[in-house]
Amino acid sequence: MVSFIIRRLLISIPVLVLSSVLVFLLVANSGDPLGDLKGRNPPVPKQVLDLRRHELNLDKPLPARYWIWITGFVRGDMGTAVNGREVRTLLGERLVVTMRMIILATLLALVLAILTGVISAVRQYHITDYTFTFAGFLFLSMPVFWLAALLKEYVAIKFNQAFGHRVFYTVGAETPNLTGSLVYRLGDYAGHLVLPMLTLALISYAAWSRYQRSTMLDVLSSDYIRLARAKGLSRSRVMVRHALRNALIPIATVVAIDTGTLFGGAVLTERVFSWQGMGSLLVQGISQVDVNVVLAWLMVSAIIIILFNLAADILYAFLDPRIRYG
Repeated sequence: MVSFIIRRLLISIPVLVLSSVLVFLLVANSGDPLGDLKGRNPPVPKQVLDLRRHELNLDKPLPARYWIWITGFVRGDMGTAVNGREVRTLLGERLVVTMRMIILATLLALVLAILTGVISAVRQYHITDYTFTFAGFLFLSMPVFWLAALLKEYVAIKFNQAFGHRVFYTVGAETPNLTGSLVYRLGDYAGHLVLPMLTLALISYAAWSRYQRSTMLDVLSSDYIRLARAKGLSRSRVMVRHALRNALIPIATVVAIDTGTLFGGAVLTERVFSWQGMGSLLVQGISQVDVNVVLAWLMVSAIIIILFNLAADILYAFLDPRIRYG
């Protein structure tokens, strides 16, 4: 297992490097990071522009700029943003906000997908199966931004009006300058988190539940399940110990692969709910032609996705003892 993990990590290095080179070339050739400064009235002094150009390494050729960035990234230095702030500090603040939403949305979507997928398989062609299938395809067909807007209008606003006070928040990840007890602050965080988390969770659950249902149906028709039933094992033990455990292996793969989709969905979700997370940072970096910010977003997101896929591979060995990594 240790050698397998090391091999996977080593294989990921050239993928990260190649991805960063391509993104660097795209962003670096998409515009001038100092365009806003040059267009100001009254004009910014030439000395100030030259200083900013030197600080951002814009006075160097593209290969030298990339080499400066990648060597700094290895040392933990992600460079400076166009606004003068350190990208590492800026990204660290935003990463906490986004990961809070993504992790909780993943857990909620996974629980919903397993429950509805298993129930649909066990009660195949029943009204329950048709209901879960309809709900799954309904959420699967919805764009992220549209579902977010529907939740704002018909869940948050209507719910708050019914209760006469604000329960679900539609703007921001937390109330600015919030004071009070820990319980009060946790309630505020939860009120801001519910709708963005539901948006990502419902979109992801819809696809995952279909995989879980299909896999569970295949497992239930397997010979070893028939043998377990013929040996007189209880239905609950056959379902949990034998069927469900093996049916979880494919869903682990799907969840790991969809981590990138969750990051993409988080970009739109944060825009709709005005969250200052990694998604809004990416949009800001692209609009300002901020190479350091976009590259930092790419590398951190890619590393997280690689770790999720690695965790899924390790999980296989626990779900199915027959799996061994040579």
